Amino acid sequence: MLRIGLTGGIGSGKTTIAALFAAHGVPVIDADTIAHQLTLPGTTATNQILEILGPDIAATTGSINRQRLAQRIFNDPKARAQLEEILHPLIRAEMLRQQNTLDAPYCLLVIPLLFEAGQRDMVDRVLVVDVDEELQIARVAARDGRSTDEIRAILSTQTDRAQRLKQADDIMANTGDVASLKAQVDALHRKYLALAAEKPRRC
Repeated sequence: MLRIGLTGGIGSGKTTIAALFAAHGVPVIDADTIAHQLTLPGTTATNQILEILGPDIAATTGSINRQRLAQRIFNDPKARAQLEEILHPLIRAEMLRQQNTLDAPYCLLVIPLLFEAGQRDMVDRVLVVDVDEELQIARVAARDGRSTDEIRAILSTQTDRAQRLKQADDIMANTGDVASLKAQVDALHRKYLALAAEKPRRC
């Protein structure tokens, strides 16, 4: 099975694009979705995170307050490293587990921190969603209500645009409307099916 890694900076539109691939029947495995599941109340990961980073980032439900956690890790590189040490191996293992249950020509692995987390080896091709920084900032501000300073702090922890594009096998420009994205996804879907047909299927 061909493994396509979908990545891009915050606010680039990865969720929308993944949904368009899913509409073609493509299996989608999302690292962020797995991270949410891992940090539900009472999980081993949640307990470890609260023990290491402190109970002040807990929500009243016993889960992780993601906004408080984000504020903490983007202002504290040590805390971010500790969080990654807990979550990244668990996310990787779950993505591999889900992948091994699939029977499809290709699957989409949505990994926002694909380069930052050193997970290039998990995929056969990298699809980068490209958007300029000012548009990213505007989208995230509208979506999450974050300040420009907060968003720039997040961007500073991510691979910069030039490096991301340099490492891409395929690039989608997300500066237009959904119709434009759909046309790009349709073309890439045909391409990936053709590539998958040339690749030996895994059991």
